[in-house]
Amino acid sequence: MSEPAGSEGALREAIAEVGRSLFARGYAVGTAGNISARLGDGYLITPTNSSLGALDPARLAKLDTGFRHVGGDRPSKEVFMHRAFYEARPAAGAVVHLHSTMATAIACLAQPGERQPIPPLTPYFVMRLGRDLPVIAYFRPGDPAMATAIAAAAAGAAGVLLANHGPVVAGAALRDAVAAAEELEEAARLALLLRGASPRQLTPAQIDELLATFG
Repeated sequence: MSEPAGSEGALREAIAEVGRSLFARGYAVGTAGNISARLGDGYLITPTNSSLGALDPARLAKLDTGFRHVGGDRPSKEVFMHRAFYEARPAAGAVVHLHSTMATAIACLAQPGERQPIPPLTPYFVMRLGRDLPVIAYFRPGDPAMATAIAAAAAGAAGVLLANHGPVVAGAALRDAVAAAEELEEAARLALLLRGASPRQLTPAQIDELLATFG
């Protein structure tokens, strides 16, 4: 879902604002993580080696509809990761990649190929992320070979975990992608807190009802 025409300036400000919020709350440290959002004539993405806590809206990288760099600072080296999500999920309006602690911990514990590394404990996890959260095999950061694996998984899932790396999630708009990333981190926190216990999980029927109601 593209942002309305003429809203590029507002979207730039919004990316910088959510970047500061995520950074301040510990969802990203240093220069880790990147955010992108779809425009009518392309995409905005955070620059390479930039801190989410200190983004300059005017310097965000702009890409055209073919993901070629056409303005702003040099884009994140993980443009291919965002492109894979947009191409696999045409309704996606934004993509958020973080190194948030709890989700990354799950990404270090789970085995590549797993589809439900976090149990369905709460309705909002299912509402934001859906039924599956595929775990992608490890690739070094910036390796374009990751794109094929992400695209295959993203076609059926709103988010993935990159093994030993962190989460990537998409949403219909920037606020949706950010909310999904936040919900994923909280779900990972709960899963680790309850590790070794036998918590009550949502039943398949309850999950079906949530997905039918909220999409």
